[in-house]
Amino acid sequence: RMNVGQILETHLGLAAKGLGEKINRMIEEQRKVADLRKFLHEIYNEIGGRNEELDTFSDQEILDLAKNLRGGVPMATPVFDGAKESEIKAMLKLADLPESGQMQLFDGRTGNKFERPVTVGYMYMLKLNHLVDDKMHAR
Repeated sequence: RMNVGQILETHLGLAAKGLGEKINRMIEEQRKVADLRKFLHEIYNEIGGRNEELDTFSDQEILDLAKNLRGGVPMATPVFDGAKESEIKAMLKLADLPESGQMQLFDGRTGNKFERPVTVGYMYMLKLNHLVDDKMHAR
């Protein structure tokens, strides 16, 4: 079970990783710097709602930025004034991913599809470091 914040984080993580992979493909295909500049402009200015002056970057700076974003585009969202559903859907669409953030998965043993699409994405996990054995020996 996931709460709303975890679902938001998962969808944003999927979009961030998908955008990074698309940037990586563009670099590997040796696409023009103008294409990279346009794609980065879409990410930061059109969907992200920011006003980054990417036109002032040199071609080498655009390539360096794109190489830094290969693993995923960093994202942050405020708690109560966070990313809107329309913005998340636009990011997923731009990354060529399903706008719902859900994908059809298959059972690893049988190879059959699961009944419904499943939410897929990236999420930060933290393991609490307080095991029972350690507590017993400390008492």
